[in-house]
Amino acid sequence: MKKNLGAVGVVTPLPVLIIATYDENGVADAMNVAWGGQCGPKHVALNLSPVHKTNDNLKLRKAFTVSFATADDVVESDYFGIVSAKKERDKIGKAQMHVRRAEHVDAPIIEEYPLTLECKMVELATTFLGEERVVGEIVNVVADENILNADGKIDLSKWKPIMFDSAQNYYRVVGDVVGNAFKDGSKLK
Repeated sequence: MKKNLGAVGVVTPLPVLIIATYDENGVADAMNVAWGGQCGPKHVALNLSPVHKTNDNLKLRKAFTVSFATADDVVESDYFGIVSAKKERDKIGKAQMHVRRAEHVDAPIIEEYPLTLECKMVELATTFLGEERVVGEIVNVVADENILNADGKIDLSKWKPIMFDSAQNYYRVVGDVVGNAFKDGSKLK
């Protein structure tokens, strides 16, 4: 039996994205973003409320990095989402994380995250809801070797990215293999 739950947003999984930017003084900032993801082979899209310091930084620098929170950094990653850079200037330092300048864009890489996308902003538009939609082109991916398999590809079971469970406000680990994409469905041909 099915039950109506009403208009509840339960599109899942939602990656826990950490967006890092530099401000006008070169101070690195990080923001936890649940409303975003990959929107093409080399593009990511983010929906942001216009009140964030990150929005100002994006307009100024036109670049950002996207890191993915993992099971190992839940506390720091959650902190980046509950504290505004407009109130706490050095969120990354307070979280005892470290940054270095990205090689391909004007944005910081947070060293503790095992996977980071370097992105240049290619679009910024205000939606009819008043949010700002940011589209970034991935120009480089930086990965710790310990999350790669023998073929040099990212292994989710080693990486342990987390997702945001919007139905219950939990973070959950992603990783188990349950099938083969573009192969298993051929059994029904």
